Amino acid sequence: MAAPFVTRTYTPIEWDALTGRTRILCYVHGEGPGSAWARDVKPGDECDVFGPRSSIDPRPASGPLAVFGDETSIGLGYALSGRYPTRSAALHFELDDTEAGKHVLKHLDLSGVALFEKRTDDAHVEQMAAALPSLVAAGASFVFVGKVATVQRLRQSLKQLDVTTPRITTKAYWAPGRVGLD
Repeated sequence: MAAPFVTRTYTPIEWDALTGRTRILCYVHGEGPGSAWARDVKPGDECDVFGPRSSIDPRPASGPLAVFGDETSIGLGYALSGRYPTRSAALHFELDDTEAGKHVLKHLDLSGVALFEKRTDDAHVEQMAAALPSLVAAGASFVFVGKVATVQRLRQSLKQLDVTTPRITTKAYWAPGRVGLD
């Protein structure tokens, strides 16, 4: 029996329509369909690819860009940094394994990234939120992506700092125990 049609959204870190080549960065976590595909795909496997399209577009806002996410968001941080090279980008990621994250960031040549080791009580999210006031003062626009609970908490922190909606873009990629958010 053939597997059912399943789609997942990934941010290409390279897209060349002329050669038909794309590169994506995947993080395998859990046993969901996206993780299974990323773990099992091999060179030469056929895949239907649609895109790219702008599901996260920080263009309407101006000033520095602040991206907050997790392992599933590193590709987006890389893509946005490259797409808007004249805007300074502050990247903040919560990671299960910061040493492995440093290796990936070095490979992508991304420096100055703030990494936060995940804690089971999510106390690290308060450390992430502590970076918000200085970014607000600098006039940053914010992109919150990744784990639903982290996106919600950081967005609430910005509301308490009176940041207006046009400066905030959010996209929840996943939640523990849920399959198919994006």
